Amino acid sequence: MKSLPLTEEFQAVARRVIWFEEPKQAVCDPVRFIAYAMTYAAYEDMKAIRKHFSDDDLREALQKAPPGIIDPRSWSYWHIKLGQYPAPEMPTRNFTDEPEKEVLS
Repeated sequence: MKSLPLTEEFQAVARRVIWFEEPKQAVCDPVRFIAYAMTYAAYEDMKAIRKHFSDDDLREALQKAPPGIIDPRSWSYWHIKLGQYPAPEMPTRNFTDEPEKEVLS
């Protein structure tokens, strides 16, 4: 996927969509940025994003979305909006790869 331009417009969108990070960091991962936008962006924010990303790019972002970012309602909406109905299962976190914690007695 192509990278996001760090224009004033995208910095403003990044501040609203991923408010807990600096815009420069927020836009460095386009898939993650779009996943957050699909959940939190306002209409005007998505208009700005869609100037630079095609429907295929948005489908790719949905397919590669990290678990825990897109809520169920947004997941369904964007799949329908992008012609992917029914929506597949949402990505889930997998905690089985984490090392076991030592239990102190």
